[in-house]
Amino acid sequence: MSTVSSLNTADTSPADMSSDDLSYYQPQANEVELFEHAFQHQLPVLIKGPTGCGKTRFITHMAERLNLPLYTVSCHDDLSASDLVGRHLIGDNQTVWSDGPLTRAVREGGICYLDEVVEARKDTTVVIHPLTDDRRILPIDRTGEILHAPKNFMLVVSYNPGYQNLLKGMKPSTRQRFLSMSFGYLPARTEVKVIMQETGIDQLLAKRLVSLANALRALKDQDIEEGASTRLLVYTATLIKSGFDPVQACLAGMIEPLSDEPDTIQGLMELVQAAFGDQ
Repeated sequence: MSTVSSLNTADTSPADMSSDDLSYYQPQANEVELFEHAFQHQLPVLIKGPTGCGKTRFITHMAERLNLPLYTVSCHDDLSASDLVGRHLIGDNQTVWSDGPLTRAVREGGICYLDEVVEARKDTTVVIHPLTDDRRILPIDRTGEILHAPKNFMLVVSYNPGYQNLLKGMKPSTRQRFLSMSFGYLPARTEVKVIMQETGIDQLLAKRLVSLANALRALKDQDIEEGASTRLLVYTATLIKSGFDPVQACLAGMIEPLSDEPDTIQGLMELVQAAFGDQ
């Protein structure tokens, strides 16, 4: 099953929305301007970056900024083209067609965001190809329809290049159908600001958490497969803010999610003790 969300922004135009009305997002470079230009010219966008670096938060922010509904699909091994496009359902002694999230977005306008698209089955790529060139169409074989995407439709996909392999990678021919932008971990000063904004912790604590996270990230591909994400920092800061022991908060919020190996966890906890053992 796909996960679909829609932002209800029908009563507010972008010009009427202040920065206080939008989901908080701290830009890394020119991604906001690039995304806006892509939308204005009906260009699809591909976002690459590690887990928890802010890809989904960015898309949510841009949907609100552009006053667009957002249809988010979390891709997985069993996600098929029918899950995106739709299928016939049987009920009350009749067969009824039910649109999938991609079809709804094309019919009604909005952003269709396929998160971790390379995790989906290969037939999904065939479905999105006609939407990523100058045709901007969605053929629905089972109903005989050919939907033309409106100007306010945008296709956005994302994936984590660090998890790519020969069986789960995006073909160059598909990548070249998208504008592309790469996301990484935030610079320390920016990440401190984000964590303070998200959790309300003080600057000193935020700096200690970011310093710890960067030490853990330095171990990527050596002791751990993926570095500590900004999301995990927010989780950990939330626990500490609520009064939870800082060392135990780091264990639950940052260390345990990074590894299942007891020896690795023990080694990572030495970094935590160095950062928070005095508390």
